[in-house]
Amino acid sequence: MMKKILKGIFLLAMGTGRLFSQENSETKETKEGRLDFTANIQNNHLWRGLIITDKPVVMGNISYALDAEKKWKVGIWGASALADDKDNTHYKEINYYVQYSDGRFYIGLWDLYNSRNINTAVAADDIFSYSQRRTAHIIDLRTNYTFGPSFPINIEADIMLYGGANAGEVILEADGSYKKNRYSTYVQASYPVISGQKVNLDAFVGAGFALNDKTFLYGNGKNSFDIVNVGVKAGKVVKITDHYSLPVSMMAMWNPSNKYARIQLAATVF
Repeated sequence: MMKKILKGIFLLAMGTGRLFSQENSETKETKEGRLDFTANIQNNHLWRGLIITDKPVVMGNISYALDAEKKWKVGIWGASALADDKDNTHYKEINYYVQYSDGRFYIGLWDLYNSRNINTAVAADDIFSYSQRRTAHIIDLRTNYTFGPSFPINIEADIMLYGGANAGEVILEADGSYKKNRYSTYVQASYPVISGQKVNLDAFVGAGFALNDKTFLYGNGKNSFDIVNVGVKAGKVVKITDHYSLPVSMMAMWNPSNKYARIQLAATVF
């Protein structure tokens, strides 16, 4: 009886081994398609010098390449905090985008929707509302360019083109009707101080201003132009197994305009 049991276990193990071998073989033969998604975890969410939330965040991005070279992509980016902030609001965001990148030049049109703490007196708490006066969506034009290998500085310029009632981007007339948008603009220069090493380091400085008003989103609401984002970011890849490595980073950020600073730890899970 014992021999039969051992024989059965042996045959089951052999069959399972062949199954895993077949699955691994199929995995190796699987072609890389145009659809992809990634996931990140961070101890907070910092964006253009702003503290979006101080709570840990899970982020996901799903994209589909429109061409074989994967230069054109459409996608959905989303994030959610793992806990409420101290004001008892909860950060949740979903964005849609279309973008082009050839490795050095990038341009993208993003539709941003952050549902945290929407003030319904000035903005619509409705993800399907694109009203010029009340939409909480922000249509954001993003561009950046990296110069040649001899001087690989990256220049970024982003403009809020439409919406943003909840963020103060929409200016109203005295009677409450729509008057104009601020067109808050963010520009940044970043440079790889250390590259090609086990730990790489980038330094960056970012400024904000408005194209259509005296104040802008990223600053303290007093100046027409201000430095809003200064910092360094270190990154490395941690080997977990022979088949899995974990890209991690640490960033230190200061906003001189708003007079605060933060440390961010982040990991790209897959």
